[in-house]
Amino acid sequence: MEQMTLFGGNVAQPLADRLRPQSLEEFAGQTHLLGPGKVLRRLIESDQISSMIFWGPPGVGKTTLARIIAGRTRATFIDFSAVTSGIKEIRTVMQQAEDNRRYGEKTIVFVDEIHRFNKAQQDAFLPYVEKGSIILIGATTENPSFEINSALLSRCRVFVLQALSADDLVSLLKRALRSPDGFGNQEVHITDEMLALIANFANGDARGAISTLEMVILNGEIDETGAITVTGETLSQATQKKSLLYDKKGEEHYNLISALHKSMRNSDPDAAVYWLARMLEAGEDPLYVARRVIRFASEDIGLADSHALPLAVAAYQACHFIGMPECTLHLTEAVVYMSLAPKSNSLYRAYETAKLDAIEQLAEPVPLVIRNAVTGLMKDLDYGKGYQYAHDTEDKIADMQCLPDSLAGRRYYQPTEEGAEGVFKERLDAILRWRERQKTGPQQKVRQERPAGNPLATEQE
Repeated sequence: MEQMTLFGGNVAQPLADRLRPQSLEEFAGQTHLLGPGKVLRRLIESDQISSMIFWGPPGVGKTTLARIIAGRTRATFIDFSAVTSGIKEIRTVMQQAEDNRRYGEKTIVFVDEIHRFNKAQQDAFLPYVEKGSIILIGATTENPSFEINSALLSRCRVFVLQALSADDLVSLLKRALRSPDGFGNQEVHITDEMLALIANFANGDARGAISTLEMVILNGEIDETGAITVTGETLSQATQKKSLLYDKKGEEHYNLISALHKSMRNSDPDAAVYWLARMLEAGEDPLYVARRVIRFASEDIGLADSHALPLAVAAYQACHFIGMPECTLHLTEAVVYMSLAPKSNSLYRAYETAKLDAIEQLAEPVPLVIRNAVTGLMKDLDYGKGYQYAHDTEDKIADMQCLPDSLAGRRYYQPTEEGAEGVFKERLDAILRWRERQKTGPQQKVRQERPAGNPLATEQE
């Protein structure tokens, strides 16, 4: 369709709109949903469409598919933008849909970027979806679990659309070259290698691939016969900077930081550096990444390498001092170090186990022996009675119970033998054996139980 300008001329539609598929047979990709016998195709062909959410990256055909469904199911199609519409516009559209229902007509309301609606706007659709006044098709690039309220989401089926493959995109580009709606009426010289480069550059986005093709052809070299030749230089200029798929507040944000964390945990520095680069080059705040690395240093390494935490903190400070892009190397150093360091999650497990006990037993009193007796009344109530100052003992350990009676003997910190934590494990085992002996006999020197070379041991007298 063409639009009239104020001066009476025509403004041609973008190539991507002119080539928009009109049928399932022309639709590219999504064979997991639309292939022969697949669930969504069966629903469309049997005219049993219900409200649904299309979730997928940009340019994979969410709007196009909704339009095809409207045509196949003989329904009125209302295109609704979550960016420019409010409650008033929703009610107007719903009234129109209600009138259509009275005349036996189906109405498909397509809401692009439905995640941009607030809760009140989303709730405005609920009664009309419930009584069948409309079939709601929402499109979103964000995880519906996070962005769409549960009441509306429970009334919609979610279909996940995938990024198109390079082969799918090359087929679309060749169709654009052949189609009369594209460049079929012109002589265009462009190599298959160039089409493959455009497809790879588009990163699964059909609209992006077709728009890039249109750009390079319109900027191609025209000879005396009118033939257009796309040169390597033109293609290079059009594909200089790829826009990375990344939303710092959306699901992809959490996917990438999870990939970074799990790559470091799996001692894979190459994967960790790749995911780090993906985040930073897409515009992520380097201080956010540095904070996650600090957390990792204690959660996944801990005392197995006690240098990990100060190095992570130093990387954060370096990022704060000099910023991007220079701080990329500081983060790379930290990420590689974390990947190659010995791993232990014993600190994480210790706290999580203790947290459960703390929550369930919030009323447990502090043992009297380790309470401070700062007043005479407190002394009369036996606060601090029997307390032993560990530094005054020969072995620097006092035979006291510091946990509540209900948790006596509970073990939270269970050290591994990974890296330097093996030394801590030997030290703790010696302390536990010492405490066990105090229950059955006179005190013995814990110094005898310390392993040779233990850096925590005090000097021999």
